[in-house]
Amino acid sequence: MIPTNLARFSQRMATITLGLIVVMLLLNAALWCFPSLASPQGLGLGFALTDRQLSDRTDVVALFPWWQTLGGLLLSSVPLLALTVGLGHLRRLFQRYASGEYFSIDAALCLGKVGKAVALWVLLDFVCEPLLSLWVTMNEPQGERLFTISLTAATFVALFMAACIAIIARILREASAVNSENQTFV
Repeated sequence: MIPTNLARFSQRMATITLGLIVVMLLLNAALWCFPSLASPQGLGLGFALTDRQLSDRTDVVALFPWWQTLGGLLLSSVPLLALTVGLGHLRRLFQRYASGEYFSIDAALCLGKVGKAVALWVLLDFVCEPLLSLWVTMNEPQGERLFTISLTAATFVALFMAACIAIIARILREASAVNSENQTFV
């Protein structure tokens, strides 16, 4: 692949990443505003924390007062905002690559911020799930309210990937510093 193709591909990836951010946030909001989209009888859509809380409760969620729906939307959006920040840094990284900045310290810093944001997303997802489960079931009779916590294989994979990304970013930052030193000697 020649550099101009790589630059175009990087620019496309930056655009796709921006699209992913928008779709992710809109889908989460749509599922709270129109819970029938999440039901198996509807489109069966689901996304992250919202999917885990709405999948079996779409009929009940459709009857929520506006403030409870808004609270569910806000609680489920907290982890997504951390992920959005990470995807924003990933987008900036692709934009740097599109402009030919392969060995810049700024590019390495962007990659490191992606890793940190993914780790924060996982942590916030873990913290917000019990809060959201209590929020969704607060109007249920006593004994039917839920307090859920979940740790899945995907959680550990995401944390592992976040750690790998952070380590690779640190390596790239060191490589960028060495590259800068070599450029000054030449």
